[in-house]
Amino acid sequence: LMDNRRVAGAQRILEQELEGLVPVVAQCGQGMEGGGTKAQFFQGEPETMRLVSTFSLQGAWRGQPQILEIFVIPGAQGGVRLVVNEIPYQGPLAAGRLCLGPGKYSPASAGPDSFVLADKLAFCRFTYLDQPPDQNLPPSWSPSFAGTAWPLAVRIEMAPLAPDASRLQPISVLAPIHVFRHPEVTYGDN
Repeated sequence: LMDNRRVAGAQRILEQELEGLVPVVAQCGQGMEGGGTKAQFFQGEPETMRLVSTFSLQGAWRGQPQILEIFVIPGAQGGVRLVVNEIPYQGPLAAGRLCLGPGKYSPASAGPDSFVLADKLAFCRFTYLDQPPDQNLPPSWSPSFAGTAWPLAVRIEMAPLAPDASRLQPISVLAPIHVFRHPEVTYGDN
């Protein structure tokens, strides 16, 4: 029963983290002397995703926004595991320190504060739903996100290393992204 609750809880956490995406535009590649390029802060690769979310493991929906690094690492007993790092979000300049330039990020790595969302997986991969530049074409799924806006949805596909019909198994998570702010448009409070 505890294993089943753990699997269901991890899937719910993933959905809420993705649905809490904050549309941050960071100053990427900024050094101590300033500079850098403004770019949307969203890393979408097949085994690594980085974003800012209003949902955190510590405070749920009541906590402060966090930079989430969700990524896949080798498992301790074979297969792979899905982990997440939470870094307190302290503004676009701080987020820009993780962003080396538009579409380029420093590597994510597991540490003592990393939280294991799923373990003993045969595979775990991310895909992103994006609208092509030609608005007449339908949205399509891609293993890497390089869009100019935000993904329409994120899918995390995973399968257990050793399927067991008597237990709840990790399944794919599909989370729509409800962000309508375009990263190239400057918004102001009037």
